[in-house]
Amino acid sequence: MTIQGWAEIALTLGLACLLGWPIGIYMSRVWNGERTWLDPVLKPVEAVFYKAAGVDPSRSQGWLGYAGALLAFNLAGFLLLFAILRLQGVLPMNPQGFDGLSPHLAFNTAVSFVTNTNWQSYGGETTMSAFSQMVGLTTQNFVSAATGATIAAALARAFVADRGEGVGNFWADLTRTTLYVLLPLSFVLAIVLVALGMPQTLSANATATTMEGGQQTISLFQTASQVAIKQLGINGGGVFNVNAAHPFENPSALTNLITAVAINVTGWAAFFAFGRSVLARREVKALAVAALIILGVCTSGIYIAESQPAPALVAAGIEQPVNMEGKETRFGVPASSAWAGQTTGASNGSVNSMHGSYMPLSGGIAMFLMQLGEILPGGIGSGIAIMVVMAMLAVFVAGLMVGRTPEYLGKKVEAREIQYAMIAVLVLPLAILGFTAVAAVFPTALEGLLNSGPHGLSEMLYAYTSGAANNGSAFAGLTANAPWWNTTLGIAMLAGRFVPAVAVLAIAGALVVKPRLAASAGTLPTHGGLFIGLLIGVILILGGLQFFPALALGPIVEHFQMLGGAF
Repeated sequence: MTIQGWAEIALTLGLACLLGWPIGIYMSRVWNGERTWLDPVLKPVEAVFYKAAGVDPSRSQGWLGYAGALLAFNLAGFLLLFAILRLQGVLPMNPQGFDGLSPHLAFNTAVSFVTNTNWQSYGGETTMSAFSQMVGLTTQNFVSAATGATIAAALARAFVADRGEGVGNFWADLTRTTLYVLLPLSFVLAIVLVALGMPQTLSANATATTMEGGQQTISLFQTASQVAIKQLGINGGGVFNVNAAHPFENPSALTNLITAVAINVTGWAAFFAFGRSVLARREVKALAVAALIILGVCTSGIYIAESQPAPALVAAGIEQPVNMEGKETRFGVPASSAWAGQTTGASNGSVNSMHGSYMPLSGGIAMFLMQLGEILPGGIGSGIAIMVVMAMLAVFVAGLMVGRTPEYLGKKVEAREIQYAMIAVLVLPLAILGFTAVAAVFPTALEGLLNSGPHGLSEMLYAYTSGAANNGSAFAGLTANAPWWNTTLGIAMLAGRFVPAVAVLAIAGALVVKPRLAASAGTLPTHGGLFIGLLIGVILILGGLQFFPALALGPIVEHFQMLGGAF
């Protein structure tokens, strides 16, 4: 560990949060239909979309109508993407001549990108055509991220409303977030990445002459544009199999910093946009502080663990001051640790090092960050939405202790809201632990494991954690391109994405009809240090108590085996 290493981590985390503040103000203006500097250019384009779809953007929907539109849109997106992937072999822009995907891989991939997970059971450079990448996957990178933002926008309106009826218009929220936020940001970032050496081409490959005089064929893709939206949309995935460890996806230390910051910047922006929209900036800053504290501590834990040499190498007399297995020498331990924390704290999943090669405790921390619900800061909108659910649970716990009806952001939190909140929270352990338990005793599932024992359990646990939490990163070692894994991981992704989304919209529907209350002497302050501590406690208890037994059998046991040299 070095001062420079700590500074790298602090810079990455700090820049993402600081840049998220002005973007969040702008995002709030977009959500609220206020005038923006892009209106002269994009208003006519926006109007064309509404006219073509027959949508009246001023008509507010109830929560059921909003949720129905969200589900219908994503179902249509899944069917279209599934068809593109199956028919890839006969579609244009396929210079490599790739065949269509198998049914189970097409199902998994279509679900993955529609749910903003971007789990990949395939190698991008050997499987996906330019058409599939650009028309299929990149389109979903935009609209799946915008879908998450619509959830937060609807929830914000529910808190602001005083005995209202609707929570907004899904089609307007989706269109405005895509046009006014994601497209401009991605365009600018893609230009920057091209200028810094990232390829952007429709050519299939380039031929290079090696130093020995041989010929090498190098795969090329429209990399910069996909990297821009995969990070800013907090999607993850990648054009190449090794993701951001590939020099075409991450050419230099500067691109590493820029893309690592981009992982979380729009997630933090959604926090600040929510705070401005509900006129509760101090309260939402408290949520951001709680999230940043947990993320900072966990990232520090990864850095500390990876800064130690592997005991087996020490015992063998091999000098290695840090654990460099699975890491790019261009980035080293600090930048790899910062990226690991950022990507698992968000629902991103892109990697610049292989998490399966991390120390057992580091891999356990990465899993734990996802198991907390992807709220640090999570996805665009979906992260702040679940964080608000956690805050509601925190005030409910406080209300039980003092015997008062809890309130949050001017609305009473009653039994109905808590029931929906528990649905949103409990779906993760049900999907993660349930599927892992079955896979651990199912011979067909076990065939995909590279390792046995605790590390093999970690491979399975990490896969279902990543899928259900809509993260998409992988622990490596697991051969997931098989019917069992593609199908069950797809189901886990669907449950982890849409069950909480509908539950949050149901909470919005319950809150929007309630009167907005002024704070009284008995109202629990939700912006100070006491509430931040209570909120962190609720988050850690919900995550820790549910998943600690599984983590104890996986990475924690493996850690002690490593210390004892039992491999």
